[in-house]
Amino acid sequence: MPHPYRPASALQMSALLSATLLFIPGAYGQGTPPVPANAEASRYGSGWECNRGFRREADSCVAVTAPDHAFLTNESYGKGWECHYGFSEKGSRCLEVQVPANAYLDPYYGDRWQCMRGYRQNDTGCDLIEVPDNAFLTDSTFNEGWECERGYQIVGRECVALIVPDHAYLTTSGNEWICDRGFEKKDQTCAAVKVPKNAIFADNSYGQKWKCDRGFEAKGTTCSEIKLPENAHLGPSGNAWECNRPYQLRGGVCSME
Repeated sequence: MPHPYRPASALQMSALLSATLLFIPGAYGQGTPPVPANAEASRYGSGWECNRGFRREADSCVAVTAPDHAFLTNESYGKGWECHYGFSEKGSRCLEVQVPANAYLDPYYGDRWQCMRGYRQNDTGCDLIEVPDNAFLTDSTFNEGWECERGYQIVGRECVALIVPDHAYLTTSGNEWICDRGFEKKDQTCAAVKVPKNAIFADNSYGQKWKCDRGFEAKGTTCSEIKLPENAHLGPSGNAWECNRPYQLRGGVCSME
């Protein structure tokens, strides 16, 4: 016995309407391009992405043909392939990297080579770095590729022993010397700094090695007491004076006029 007719529920009608709209062009608005063959809807936002092994050209996905010694990438743009480790891209091919003697394949990129420690790269290979006596190899392949040992300095392509004068010491690098405190360099010696009366030693790299006490100013090799004019005071350095506010310096005196 046939079932009696029952009207469709609101939920069934809604599902039927949605299914019908899928087949009506422009039902959900204009400008949404269809997903082409060998592609799938984008996982992030709108649009679509080509499947692995295909790359985008205009509004379609074309197959990627990888050359020998290459593998397909997941990129839908660009060439869509990369060379295997140990091969480098040359045009549309992947050629094996020819590693010269005393070199090794770069572990980060795999498409180039680097010279071993103790060798320097030239146009086609690796040249031995000649290390002079009293020197050692550095990790850098630039410059000489070696440095002098402590107590020696480079002269030409040799390491010559430093002659440290009295009252001097080697620097942290060990390749030069500086004078002890209270001494200054004079040619290749260290001479005692002559500090005048009313002054203290100043460990300056350049210029005068002493500084006058507060209230005194340098006059040649001596420190003279500063005579303050009326309406003046010692400045921040203590070795010069300036006018009190609101006085102005005019003709060597502090004046209001």
